[in-house]
Amino acid sequence: MILDRLFGGVNANVMDALERALDGVELTRADAQLLLDTEGADFQALLRAADVARQEDVGNDVSYVVCRNMNFTNVCYVGCSFCGFARHKDEDDAYDHPMEVLIEKGRDAVARGATEFCIQAGIHPNKDHTHYREILTTLKAEFPEVHIHAFSPEEIDFGHRKSGMDLAEYLQWLVAAGLGTMPGTAAEILDDEIRQVVSPRKLGRDRWIEIVKAAHSIGLRSTSTLMYGHIEETRHVAAHLDLLREIQKETGGFTEFVPLGFIHEKNTLFNHLGARPGSSMAEDLKLIAVSRLFLRPWITNIQVSWVKMGPKLGQMALTAGANDFGGTLMEESISRESGSQYGENCPPEEMRRLIREVGRPPVERSTTYRILRRFDDPAKDPPSLEPERLVELSGPARWRLQEQRSA
Repeated sequence: MILDRLFGGVNANVMDALERALDGVELTRADAQLLLDTEGADFQALLRAADVARQEDVGNDVSYVVCRNMNFTNVCYVGCSFCGFARHKDEDDAYDHPMEVLIEKGRDAVARGATEFCIQAGIHPNKDHTHYREILTTLKAEFPEVHIHAFSPEEIDFGHRKSGMDLAEYLQWLVAAGLGTMPGTAAEILDDEIRQVVSPRKLGRDRWIEIVKAAHSIGLRSTSTLMYGHIEETRHVAAHLDLLREIQKETGGFTEFVPLGFIHEKNTLFNHLGARPGSSMAEDLKLIAVSRLFLRPWITNIQVSWVKMGPKLGQMALTAGANDFGGTLMEESISRESGSQYGENCPPEEMRRLIREVGRPPVERSTTYRILRRFDDPAKDPPSLEPERLVELSGPARWRLQEQRSA
């Protein structure tokens, strides 16, 4: 009787898709589109089913990684319409950090417990493949134990075309220099009609696939991503998820899936090209839930982007299929420059607090999801490693450096 009252209003087709997903049957693109379009009781049933699948797939632990972003240059001429980060080299706020700055950022990160450097940047027209390798060799020489998660397929494409090498040879050349894993960004929506609007000068769908498969073929693992909430329709999202699943079946190289909501305030895609103003709360949670059900058992780590969603909606996503809260970041420029208001840093102690608030145990992981530390007892948490100049504020931007606040 209670179950009838709870689920009696759920559409029969939706219920059938959820039952098949929980029984371990692969969902189709049509199923994914159906679930992405759910509302009301169907939406609530979707979230519950995804939470059950998450518990079956990976248990109750919620993981995070202590990492530092390093955006070594914001000079970029690719011209993506969703980007508020890129600058031309003569603009006043353009930068191109020398190696000494990256080393200093690395020292700060290691002092704060970082196990990963996440390195991405603009496509600077005056750089070439040797610059990417120099970043790796410089940081690895100084920080041999830190994992380097670096260079999107767009950056790989740029460096490869400059190198004259075979693609697999070029990737192996970077791995030998210290590259540990590759971000699966620059994916946006893997549909060239959409890409012609959101990123017309960026690498195409097939080139993205070629680079990712080549990376996986030499043992270089990557994340997988999708950007949503702009001009795409649910059919594009379903096709994108299907493509990622097919790649994973072939290569097994994806470590996780990370949905990335479109930040709209400060870019051309929203202000001039008619994109909608980002995703709704329901869209965020539906994509987390559908990705959990659609990608299982091939990709079982579903990550929350707290920078995109904010901490509170991120907590809700942990009850809708997600099992990872992402990275601490320490600094973040790309989302911030497009208008994100959720800060640049989420310290480990804040991560653990947010995770515990939804009744789940926090664990610190490596980039490739090896558990480094468990935190089952809050009374035994280590002291904060955050610098004294880092202060906690009220409002969305929780953590800021004191000198930034006073500036």
